[in-house]
Amino acid sequence: MCRYCMIVPSDVLLRLARDEDVENHTREAFRTTAQLDHQMRLLRDQTQHFTMQAVSLLGLPLINTKPPAITVYDCNNGTSLPGAAVSKPASSTDVTIKTIFETTTKVAEFFKEVFGRNSLDGAGMALQSSAHYGLNYNNAFWNGTQMAYGDGDGEIFTGFYRGDDVIAHELTHGVTQYTLQLEYQNESGGLNESMSDVFGSMFKQWRRNQTVVDADWLIGADIMGSLAKEKGYTCLRDMAAPDAAHCLAPQITSFRQYVNRMDPHNSSGVPNLAFYLAAKAVGGKSWEKTGQIWYDVFANHGSDPTMTMSAFANAIRDSAGALYPGDVSVHDAVDEAWREVGL
Repeated sequence: MCRYCMIVPSDVLLRLARDEDVENHTREAFRTTAQLDHQMRLLRDQTQHFTMQAVSLLGLPLINTKPPAITVYDCNNGTSLPGAAVSKPASSTDVTIKTIFETTTKVAEFFKEVFGRNSLDGAGMALQSSAHYGLNYNNAFWNGTQMAYGDGDGEIFTGFYRGDDVIAHELTHGVTQYTLQLEYQNESGGLNESMSDVFGSMFKQWRRNQTVVDADWLIGADIMGSLAKEKGYTCLRDMAAPDAAHCLAPQITSFRQYVNRMDPHNSSGVPNLAFYLAAKAVGGKSWEKTGQIWYDVFANHGSDPTMTMSAFANAIRDSAGALYPGDVSVHDAVDEAWREVGL
């Protein structure tokens, strides 16, 4: 279950709330965000548990070939979801609302065109988003049924709608809810976060038609505010260098550094780096071969809430051999990538 499905980790929010280099009103925004996030986790736990029980009892939804309905609401800086319905988000004069609609539409196209998946549940589930959530709210989240985006404080973070990888990251948590159903703790929690970073990064590369060489592999680069950049932060995370100093939320790079109860945003650095290394070794565009292998395990393995990183790595190895039996170099690239991160 995904109890903390937010792009910015809670420890980063609390760290910034204590940062004396940040103005008082901005520190207060981080404290408020952390408090709101705690309450949202409680609601999200219930939603995730219901989904798991429903899928277990009733199975996955019936296949629907129609594209998902995409709606956007405006919270007007309040916290009641979903907010006021926006009648024509595609032509809205509010750049936040229009961008959320356009990027969400593109994420749906990405999953359909690249992986043959119709929306988050694979059956055309409607995609609902809320803009302008909270006042100076420094996060974006998937709450088990919909997306919500804060406007940021304007100094450390800008509007979270600006990051297409951020939008894809959070929506991918919804895909996890209907596939592996990974619990948000220990190793499975790290895999949960990594799935969202991997597909978020792939979406950004796909949208820009970038090769693995062209891509920057940064997560959240487009939501960094001027003060964050002045402090040397260029992104939240870097899949190519998870422990780099320019990351606002650095991660571990080897499974040997992993300990139980580690924040999933931290431990996800291990599978993130494995994907990057595999994609670079395979070459081309990340979604064409390496992404197909990751998606095969992600979507076709079945529910595995407590999946370990070792089990996931081995499933990826098996998938590489099954999907590309005539190209041993693909399997070797994947195998070596996992070995490099200690798995």
